[in-house]
Amino acid sequence: MPSPSRRAFNAGLIAAAGAAALPAGSALAQGSLAPRPFTVDIPQATIDRIISRVREARWPARLDAADWRYGANWDYMKALAAYWTERFDWRKAEANLNRYPQFVVRLGDYDIHFHHVKGRGPKPMPLILTHGWPGSTFEFLEAIGPLTDPASFGGAAEDAFDVVIPSLPGFGFSSKPRGKPIGAPTTAALWNRLMTEVLGYRTYGAQGGDVGSVVTAQLARQYPNALIGVHFNGIPLFGPPSPEAEQSAEEKAWAKRLADYISTERDYFNEQQHKPQTIGFSLADSPLGTAAWIVEKLKGWSDSERPQEPAFTMDQVLTDVMIYLVTDSIDTSAWFFRGYIEDQPAALGRGVPPPITVPTAKVSLPKESPPLDAPQSLIARYYNLVRYTKLPRGGHFAFWEQPQPMAADVRDFFRALRG
Repeated sequence: MPSPSRRAFNAGLIAAAGAAALPAGSALAQGSLAPRPFTVDIPQATIDRIISRVREARWPARLDAADWRYGANWDYMKALAAYWTERFDWRKAEANLNRYPQFVVRLGDYDIHFHHVKGRGPKPMPLILTHGWPGSTFEFLEAIGPLTDPASFGGAAEDAFDVVIPSLPGFGFSSKPRGKPIGAPTTAALWNRLMTEVLGYRTYGAQGGDVGSVVTAQLARQYPNALIGVHFNGIPLFGPPSPEAEQSAEEKAWAKRLADYISTERDYFNEQQHKPQTIGFSLADSPLGTAAWIVEKLKGWSDSERPQEPAFTMDQVLTDVMIYLVTDSIDTSAWFFRGYIEDQPAALGRGVPPPITVPTAKVSLPKESPPLDAPQSLIARYYNLVRYTKLPRGGHFAFWEQPQPMAADVRDFFRALRG
């Protein structure tokens, strides 16, 4: 018998938008690899079960700290749980998720969920945006308008994009790997098929951060002729920094921040990469535990003006958390970290890959985590870096925190690359 979330997934395959949202040369118009319109429509029984589990949760003892030094703050979690069970409206959140056209398409072994929003301009450029962990396609919703209809947000219609935002395999409304983790190489192959075979684009741009940055970099490696350019907020490096004697002062300061981060903030990564099944057992049956696991990162990695809270409202936090819960994907999202080890291109072996030649842009945000925010000089060793921007505010969840500045930087970068 299917799980409640699987029933929800199947029930969600109903008409959300017509084929007019797709290019004339797409697979839908041609009758092959046809995407199916999708609407998020979760059965009430699934929502009731989650809320009931939160109400009945057994709480851990409280460590006496007003800040987040011990992990998820006990007082914040208590307030979040009260809001969750008494005031949070999933149906309102669901309507927000359904604002833009969504589809599901079968690619190999996967049902891939994606938003697809056509640009309003003389020649929109196709652009695929890839989210990270513990995020979702929800991160990008407020940037869709500035990217697809820039003239309505102070920009020029000539800078419009056709925006494609897929859910990673094992995340949200995309289907899950079958018993074996996958990573960036397999996902990049799926994304390229989505853009070229399903949607009919010959070339396209790509953007990513966190897990999405690794996928975006892999797209540039595997399909350089299809990529117009790649834009990152967080950006992965593929080799060691310069020897210490050759490092600039900025590089030395970054290396120290990186070492400090790895020693104090990398535990989640190691657990998800090395023991994903264990953390799956710990989280899959606990909505409150899932929320705490996610909220700690939303607080620690975002640029919040409120010392006791993340940069997001409780409605935003709970929308993201609920996407993982209603799809039973908190455990399989962790599999992607194991995929960094097990899903590797055979040609790479154990060597350091050559630099990426596709034109590259990087936005640096003040609260980005050090592994994804190397100095400009180091990034230029591994990428064809043609644009580097520093924003005054923002953190790891760049488009979620700063949608309009991020959209503006994407428009500025790709303007010079438009044919």
